[in-house]
Amino acid sequence: MHETLWIMRHGEAASGRPDAERTLTEAGRRESAAMADWLAQRLVDEGLATPRVLASPYRRAQQTATLMAERLGVAVETLPLITPDDPVGPILDWLIDTQEQTPGPLLLVSHMPLVGVLTAQLTDGSRAPGLGFPTAAIARLESDVFAAGCARLIGLEAPGGH
Repeated sequence: MHETLWIMRHGEAASGRPDAERTLTEAGRRESAAMADWLAQRLVDEGLATPRVLASPYRRAQQTATLMAERLGVAVETLPLITPDDPVGPILDWLIDTQEQTPGPLLLVSHMPLVGVLTAQLTDGSRAPGLGFPTAAIARLESDVFAAGCARLIGLEAPGGH
């Protein structure tokens, strides 16, 4: 079964401490909203199913995911294992389990370096270096199974690139 996984980096965030409490800047809200509009239109144009929206518990990811979910008409789910420096292995296991139990498209809203490393490992395998992701960028991957080296990168869209 062919599935779609969207991986998104949160919008631009303000500096501060603790890291988990950093919030989106006004520019981060604008770029996230623009990407929400872009994704909603892409889904309509290509006849794609609306993804579940899952976000890191960090505030800036939750804010980004809320903008995405509101535009897509779905709820935000929190996924604690996708914070910035989490290991990819448990995420790959979670993706495989989720795909088996509740198939359908997913949108993961997380952080660098995780989004870059996860995208690279899904497409190029476990030894792949991470990809660079601008803030609010969204990668689209497709696969029959979301395991290391099994996905195909369909595209990487960043704010202002459409």
